[in-house]
Amino acid sequence: MGRDEIMKILPHRDNMLLIDEGENIDGEAVCRYFVRGDEFFLKGHFPGNPIVPGVILCEIMAQSACVLMGRELTEGKIPVYTGMDKVRFRHPVRPGDMIEARSRIKRAKPPFYFCEGQIMVDGKICASAQFSFAVTGE
Repeated sequence: MGRDEIMKILPHRDNMLLIDEGENIDGEAVCRYFVRGDEFFLKGHFPGNPIVPGVILCEIMAQSACVLMGRELTEGKIPVYTGMDKVRFRHPVRPGDMIEARSRIKRAKPPFYFCEGQIMVDGKICASAQFSFAVTGE
């Protein structure tokens, strides 16, 4: 699915929609985001040596998990983080990198969903985490 389809699932817009494309492969979300270099979060992190902040990598993982929930995330419903655990950052992500985010929902007790994910660049794991979110709204 492309960005237009992703925007039907996720409420994020403008600078906070951090997935360019995604698909559901056997219960695993596989999403991509190209780091252009002009993103707002790179301007001060770090001048002359831009690195995608870890919190942004975590957000990309969470957004990728939402690709698995297309039917549950109808209009008026919003996924919000409820927790993170075992977060690890292994390699920096820089402008020009193509991020591949992989996420799985390990357990669900609606409105809560418990997931695990990874961020990779060129097959190298850059970040990983276990996380949870709740689907709120109408």
